[in-house]
Order: sequence, then C-alpha cells, then structure tokens
Amino acid sequence: MRITISGARVIDPASQLDQITDVHIDHGLIHALGDAPQGFQPSMTIDARGLIACPGLVDLDVSLREPGFGRKGNIASETRAAAAGGVTSLCCPPDSRPVLDTPAVAELILDRSERAGQARVFPIGALTRGLEGEQLSELVSLRDAGCVAFTQGLAPVASNRILRRALEYAAGFDLSVIFMPQDAALAEGGVAHEGPTAARLGLRGIPETAETVALARDLLLIEQTGVRAHFSGLSSARAIDMLADAQSRGLPVTADVAMYQLLLCDEDLDGYSSLLHVMPPLRSASDRRALRQAVQSGVIQAISSHHRPHESEAKRVPFAAAEAGISSVEVLLPLSLTLVADGLLELPALLARLTSGPAAALGLPAGRLAVGDSADLVLFDPAGTTEIGHHWLSRGSNCPFMGQSAPGKVSHTLCQGRLVYQA
Repeated sequence: MRITISGARVIDPASQLDQITDVHIDHGLIHALGDAPQGFQPSMTIDARGLIACPGLVDLDVSLREPGFGRKGNIASETRAAAAGGVTSLCCPPDSRPVLDTPAVAELILDRSERAGQARVFPIGALTRGLEGEQLSELVSLRDAGCVAFTQGLAPVASNRILRRALEYAAGFDLSVIFMPQDAALAEGGVAHEGPTAARLGLRGIPETAETVALARDLLLIEQTGVRAHFSGLSSARAIDMLADAQSRGLPVTADVAMYQLLLCDEDLDGYSSLLHVMPPLRSASDRRALRQAVQSGVIQAISSHHRPHESEAKRVPFAAAEAGISSVEVLLPLSLTLVADGLLELPALLARLTSGPAAALGLPAGRLAVGDSADLVLFDPAGTTEIGHHWLSRGSNCPFMGQSAPGKVSHTLCQGRLVYQA
C-alpha cells in the first residue's frame, strides 16, 4: 500500500530532522520525505497538519504474558495496546511459561506476533535454563531463533562464578546481556523502598543497597569480561552515580528507566494501593529527582514502560500480597510527554529517549525515519489530551493512572507501512 502523510511536523532524533514536511510510504518502507517521487500515487492520504510524526516508539521491556499466562494477557492483546500507545517495536522478557530458554519458545512468540501484526517483537532470551541461575541456556541457538539479548531479570544467579562464565560466553559471541541488579538476599521479603514511608506503613523494606551491591558486582564483571551490557529499570540515585562513573571511565554500558519511576515515589504509597506495588520498588523523592536528571543528561538513554499486565484478582489483595507490576505500555507516550510539560526535556530530546536511544542500546533495526527504513511511525497531537482508561486495550487494567489525563494524544500508528491503530 502507498500512503502519504501530509503536513506533519516530522521529528527524527536519529538524523536530527525537525521540519514540517510530507512522508511517502511504499511497500512498507519510507519511500521519500518532502516532495512525492514522480509517478507516486498514494492509495491513502493522512492529513497530519498540526500533528507530530516521529519514529514508532521502541520499548525495551513489555511482558506479553504468552505463553502461559493467558489470564493476564496475550500477544494479540498486548501488542494491540502497544500500537495504541505508539509503540511499534518492543522487547519481551523471558518470563513466560515455559521460560523463553529454547528456540521453540522464541519461534512461537515470533510466529504469533507476526500473525497479530500490531508491532515488531524482539524476544529477550533467558540467560540460564528456566531462569534458575545454574546452567547456561543455549544462547547461540536462541540468537539464531531471533533473540536480541539475554537476561536473568530479577532472578538470581547461583554464584558469581556462574555469572562470570555466562558473561564470558556471551562476550565471546558478541551477545548483549541485560541486567536488572538486585541482591536477592538483601531484597528478600521486601515490598517497598526501605525508608520512613515503609516504616510508617509497616511494609517490609528493600534497601538501596540491594540494587547498588548487585550493580557494583555487575559492573566489575562487565569490565572484566567485555560483554555488551544494558541495565534495565534502575531505581536509585546511588546507582545512577555508579553508572555515570562507569560511563565516564569508558565502560560501554547503557540503561533505561521505567516511565512510572519518573513520576511516582514511595510517598505515593500512603493509600496502600496495590497498583503501586512494583519491583524494583518506588524509591524516595530524591531518587526520583536523580532519575529525572539522568534522563535529562543522557546517562539514561531510554525510557521504557516495564509493562506488566495482571488480572484484577492479582491486585485486589493487600499491598504486600499483590503481584508486582503496572500495565503501562498503552500510556508510555502521554506519560512521557509530561516531562516536556514539566520543562525537563525538549520534545526532540524526549523522543530520542523513546526511539533512537533504546534502539541503539540493543542494536535494534528501529527508531529511525529515513528513506529506506521500515515505515514504523506514530502520529500524535501535542495539543490533545489522553484520558487514561478510555478505550483501554490491554488485558491488564492494573494502572494507577486510570481516570487521569495526560498531555498529547496518539492519532495513528503505522507498523511496517500498515495502519495498525487509528484513534
């Protein structure tokens, strides 16, 4: 199909393009920017005057809940929600059942994602079999099956020796490893940030050192093995200082932050809402400030949703008993636009953290709007408003922002030249 998007303000952070122009799409690719090529006759024209056109968002952490957790969501429902939020490329963690530790599971996810046709899905494989932290997964076979990186998530590795061997093996094949640093012993039993709020509410705390102790170990092993590394979901100011120091010493490490960590802190737990039970936990207001400054400076180059949809029963329990996570992919763009409204970032810089930044972190073929690239893009109205929860598409409604308004409104999402969402 040939599509022309006319009159949009086109922002492509990767090429630093920012101008009002037309975009012409043919056979799923960006065919031209500006004037239409001679003889180009679109079968669809989208009047985008007053709208922003940018690369489709790249989200590095979206749990699709398939296979194995159909009550929480599935590939069709969660990629549909992603498209509604302007996300056209996403990475899914290996927390499926069975765990994504074999080529067969990776192929199943990719086949069903292609059938759903809403977003491009890039699987993240399990670093160890069953995420049990003892035996290495078949990393090369998983890479050949389509996995773009490997992780343990928050699951611990049995010993530092095993972790070192895993990183040496990954480095030998130039594979990327994603770390979510958390010392399991220090975090055990905790449900909130260890501090005055948790003490007042009687919630068992997780100290900052649960993150920083694990981070220090990971950085030392990364430096020793030379593995390509990315840190996902950092939550504390001290961790940001350690990351910035590693980057200043030339260690090629990247990081992302969960969008909700930039808006919420442990003081928001006063109502005991189980919707705010996340892992790692919401930290202090000063930690939140440090995260926002790291996004502003570029120490953190990517903002992700860390989307974890749940059935209502998983959250309709006391705070400490609730399953951790927020359904958030659908509102990644409007919540992120609050950072522009707050004056933290200019719009092109924010879009870089949502497109080219995350794509570069894992080397994904996404996050750009250049001639010859896949026509993955989102159109949104910067003057519009998103009423969160209206026409909600994710199977999980566990979102603490329900009923609130956020700036900006997605009008169209195109994935590989197909219109996959229209408001």
